[in-house]
Amino acid sequence: MDWKNLADALFPDSHSIEVHGDMLCGTGVVEGRTIAVLGTTHHAAIGVGLALNQARIVLDTIKQHPGRPILLLIDTQGQQLRRRDELLGINRAMAHLGCCIDLARRRGHRVIGLVYDQALSGGFITSGLIADACYALPEAEIRVMGIPAMARVTKLSEERLAALSRSSPVFAPGVDNYVVMGGIRALWTGDLAQALGDALVTAPTVDERAADGAARGGRRCAAPIIERVLDAA
Repeated sequence: MDWKNLADALFPDSHSIEVHGDMLCGTGVVEGRTIAVLGTTHHAAIGVGLALNQARIVLDTIKQHPGRPILLLIDTQGQQLRRRDELLGINRAMAHLGCCIDLARRRGHRVIGLVYDQALSGGFITSGLIADACYALPEAEIRVMGIPAMARVTKLSEERLAALSRSSPVFAPGVDNYVVMGGIRALWTGDLAQALGDALVTAPTVDERAADGAARGGRRCAAPIIERVLDAA
C-alpha cells in the first residue's frame, strides 16, 4: 500500500505526515490521541544519515512530548550496503537508533511497528522488532534473508532450504511465517484506524514474542530456554 493511502486509512480524522527523501515523519490523530509517526518509504536502505535522522526524531519526541505514542511505519530493504556507510559506522548508527527506540519504551512511550510494504534484514531489526509490538499488512513482505543468500551462508543447497521452509517457518520468508514465529503479533485488515487504536491499548509492554512463537508452533525452543536461563540466574 502506498504510504499516503496508508496514512489516510490510519488517521482518517487528520494527520501531518510528510516525506523527506526516504523518511516519513509527522503526527496523526486516532481516537483523540496525537501519535508521533516515524518511518521509511521507497524500500529505503537504512544508511548512517537516515538512521541518525530517525534517532533524532525519537529523542525529540521523548524530550518535547513525554509519553506520546510512537508509530513506526516500515518499508526497508535493510541496511545501506555502501563502503562509505561501513566506514562511518553503520552498525553503531543503527544500534543508536535501536537504543533510542528502547529508551522511548522505557520512558513510557507506547511504540507500535507496522510493516506496510517490505521489511528486510537490519532495517527491520532496529525498528519494528524493538517496538512494544509489531504488526503487518497481509500483503507485506518480510524476510531476513532470501533462500539464495541463505544457501550461500549455510552451504546448504537451495533445494534443501526450500524443502525445510515448507515445514519450518524459521527457514521461510513471508509475513505469515513471521506471525507463526511471534515476530509479528497480528495482521491488520479492515479498519486500520481501529486496529491502531486497539494496539495502543492491548499491545504488551514486555517482550512476548518467544511465548507467542511457542504457542503458535513456530518457535518451540526459545521460550523454554529463556525460562531455564531466568530460573538459573
